[in-house]
Amino acid sequence: MSPGEGLCNNTHRFEPGVAMEFLISNAYAQAALTGGGQGMMGFLPLAILFIAFYFFLIRPQMKRQKDHSKLLEGLHKGDEVVTTGGVLGRISEVADNYLKVEVAKGVELKVQKQAVSSVLPKGTLKEI
Repeated sequence: MSPGEGLCNNTHRFEPGVAMEFLISNAYAQAALTGGGQGMMGFLPLAILFIAFYFFLIRPQMKRQKDHSKLLEGLHKGDEVVTTGGVLGRISEVADNYLKVEVAKGVELKVQKQAVSSVLPKGTLKEI
């Protein structure tokens, strides 16, 4: 037995380049056959994902934003509010972009309207 031969008397040698070209050409042929028939079915998962994002993320966020802007438009002197920083107080003055919030007798804070997170029911500050 010569060093290049195996246990069988096969005279064919293994040539990596030829074998790989053969496998790759089959893979190309297979991809070309399956890719052409899908058309809209390939687009369907993307459309479903967009619809899910719209109903579960975008639409609720737009609703919250709309409700918050209505809340800010309805602020009046005497309303009891909570800011995003957790400060509770009564509105003593309303301007275009700012409010003066009285947090204690004689102590007023000037805050942005956007900082108001919610309006409390009347009399809540007396209970606290």
